[in-house]
Amino acid sequence: MTLLTPLDSLTTASAPAFLPIAFFEGEFCPFPEAQLSIATHALHYGTSVLGGIRGLPSPSDSNQVLVFRLADHCRRLSQSAKYLNTDIAPMELEATLIEFVRRNQPQTSFYIRPLIYTSSLGIAPRLHDVSKDLLIYGLEMGGYLHQGGVRCRISSWLRQEDRSQPLRGKSSAGYIASALAKTEAVASGFDEAILMNARGKVSEASAMNLFLVRNGQLITPSVDQDILEGITRASIITLAKDSGIPVIERPVDKSELFIADEVFLCGTAAQISPVLEIETYKLPAQRPVSDQLGKLIRNVMIGAEQRYSNWLSVVHLNS
Repeated sequence: MTLLTPLDSLTTASAPAFLPIAFFEGEFCPFPEAQLSIATHALHYGTSVLGGIRGLPSPSDSNQVLVFRLADHCRRLSQSAKYLNTDIAPMELEATLIEFVRRNQPQTSFYIRPLIYTSSLGIAPRLHDVSKDLLIYGLEMGGYLHQGGVRCRISSWLRQEDRSQPLRGKSSAGYIASALAKTEAVASGFDEAILMNARGKVSEASAMNLFLVRNGQLITPSVDQDILEGITRASIITLAKDSGIPVIERPVDKSELFIADEVFLCGTAAQISPVLEIETYKLPAQRPVSDQLGKLIRNVMIGAEQRYSNWLSVVHLNS
């Protein structure tokens, strides 16, 4: 018997292929055994912070797995945990995640989700006198969005403001606006949503940062526009500058999107996904900057760009 009825006919996504081993309550265990109580504090109040990390088997060595910018992800997750009134060292996170990869022996491209959460049972929205814990699971993942490009709408929902919640941290509570915007976009015939901030400027997509190209310059909303300080975003800025592409971080008007030479979204899951249309405005079919940067970051992730080899953590499976 079910008491809940869907309000729409959107297709339910198929179950992901989870990696077999999870990290839960201080130890590794089979994924199905990692179970939370229905009274868990974080479930009721969104009091958790999360990460999202990409990895894949090395194309050149079957005993190695490459994890993209692991140290940076651990540093950001450690900083995010401070908003939960708790401390966990980046090196501790990194060591646990490396062991997680070793135990799972992934054979295809994958995504890791570490989550630091308030694990106490009980009712009261607070961060003091509440225990915290770390869990980790993973799943096989290819492309998050259609790699040929996506159609976007401007969401009726606004991105939250940093003065109402800490947007420098990757908190689960912040994703309610993302979920509302994403479903609104899909229900109205689009693939993805672009959220504005409370000042009427472009912020980001539902779970991705945004770039546009105008007159040979790569432009992205600056960190004061209520964006997440994305690690893929930072990677693209570095790659662009090293490739001689001028990069400008500044406030972006909605109208600029409609006349841009190129627009693309980026994130750990999405990597780089070009935008084909925004509302009723079609963007140019030729996307030289997006294509160049997309190819470059994919090569970095498979270890084909030695200049950026320090962005990859090499995990030896049988060491």
